[in-house]
Parts: sequence; structure tokens; C-alpha cells
Amino acid sequence: MRWVYLIIIVVFVVAVALFTIQNLGLVTMAFLGFSVRAPLAVLTAIVYLLGAATGASVLALLRKSVHGSRAR
Repeated sequence: MRWVYLIIIVVFVVAVALFTIQNLGLVTMAFLGFSVRAPLAVLTAIVYLLGAATGASVLALLRKSVHGSRAR
């Protein structure tokens, strides 16, 4: 099973590297009056990391909630 995980990770890394190489052009992102001009790959990475942090926070909150309800 370790090899399957390794293959999935390698495929993901190659896909991210290709995306980064192909999307170095500058784009403008606007949100609530703020405007950022940066390469698409950088903005995508930032949004991905923010989403991962949010998802991890929700998962931790749900785990704590379930654990607390089982303790009663």
C-alpha cells in the first residue's frame, strides 16, 4: 500500500509542477476592495493552503465535538 501512496504523491507533485510552469503569467485578483497582482500559480497555492487550514480546523472542531459527546 505504501507504493500506491508514493505513486499518488509523485503524480500530484508532477501535476503541480506542470501547472506552475505553465501559469507564470500575472493575474489580478480582487476581493472586498483589495486587489492583488501575482502569478496564477502563487495565488492558487495561497488559496489552496487557506482552504486546507480551514478544512483542518473544521475537522478538529468536529472531532472534539464528537469526543465530548461520547464522554457524557
